This record gives sequence, C-alpha cells and structure tokens, in this order.
Amino acid sequence: MKKILLVDDDLKNSMLLKRFIEAEGYEVVYASNGKVGLELYRDVHPDLILLDINMPEMNGFEVAQTIRETDRRIIIFFLTDRTDKVDRLYGFKLKGNDYIPKPFYPEELIAKINERFESDITSQDIEYLLGNTLFRPNLASLTYKGETHSLSVRQTEILAILAKNVGKVVDRDTILNTVWGDSSYANSLALNVQITYIRKLLTDPSITITSLKKKGYILTIN
Repeated sequence: MKKILLVDDDLKNSMLLKRFIEAEGYEVVYASNGKVGLELYRDVHPDLILLDINMPEMNGFEVAQTIRETDRRIIIFFLTDRTDKVDRLYGFKLKGNDYIPKPFYPEELIAKINERFESDITSQDIEYLLGNTLFRPNLASLTYKGETHSLSVRQTEILAILAKNVGKVVDRDTILNTVWGDSSYANSLALNVQITYIRKLLTDPSITITSLKKKGYILTIN
C-alpha cells in the first residue's frame, strides 16, 4: 500500500481530506506543522508528500528544501492558497512535482496522485531475465521466444516481488501487504487467482512458481 504524508496546519480540512484519500486505498499519515512533518518523513518513509506552505515551526518551502538536499525521488505536491507566480515558480525550483492551489476538488487531487504513481511504475527500467523469458515491469510484459504477453498491474507487482527473490520463499503476507495493503481473506483468494494467471502466462517450462502451504511462494528456474 502506498503511503502518503499530509502536512497541513488546517486540522479540520486535513481530517476530511485524509479520510477521502484513505477511502481510495492509500495509507495517510498526518502532521500538523512543518517540523513534525519533517520528522515523520524520516520515520515513516512515505511515497508521496502533500505539503502546505503557510505553517508554524517550518513552512512548506523549508520542509521541501531540507528534504531535497538528500532525497530527489520522493514525490512532493504543494497544496496551498499561495497562488502568485513567484511562489509557484519557487515551488517548482524546489523540485516540487505539482503545485495545487486551494481550494481544489478532492477528486482532482486523487486523479493526480493516481496518475503520478502509475507513471512512476511505468518509468522503472528494471528488467529480469527468468530462464529464457524477459520480464519487463515497466512494460508489464513477458517475452518468450519472440512472443509477448501482457500483465495486469497486480500481476506485474506480484511477479516483480518473486523475481527479486528467485529461489527464495516469499511469505504470503508479504505479497498481500505489499500489493493489496492487507492480508484479508478476500485478498488472499485474489492472490490465488492472480498466481494462477501468472503461471499460465509463464510459458517457459524452465520457470516454476511453487505454492508452499502456510508459507508462501517460491519462483525457481530449472
């Protein structure tokens, strides 16, 4: 499950926004000022930060500047009522990924968050050679003997976890919590279905995904 850090001193509206984002399947951690936000960034390692600018202790620009000194990859969205050109340009100078004026529609913010995470997945250029099969997570594809099969987002995420751990048992709950965010019974059944689909798509006979009862899965190359 992707983790989002929301840093804003407007408690009432932040709680409403937090619930809205959580309803979309994200984990949201809240900080009421910039100083706490910076501490939580270091503690919880979020995937994306929603950052107000006008806050006590440290303003959003100061927080972003501090983070960018050591972290160029974290996604930062500024959410603010400071809409003049100078502020917007400064936000982008600090390598902010987006600058969203208040007020905004929560649905629009969710669309931007979803799009950003999806583009991050497709921008990854890691490739895995599994036996004679080329697995490209960035293209969500498997290529074997010139024939290419497409994978869904979930299938890509699952196979990437197994491909990173060839020959090692991957705990079932690890996959469930990484891909779905929790290890509920319904998600466990969904994992079974996705593993079945992945096995069918892996036409290379040298590749095997074995289910180990009460343990997890192991991908092996013969």
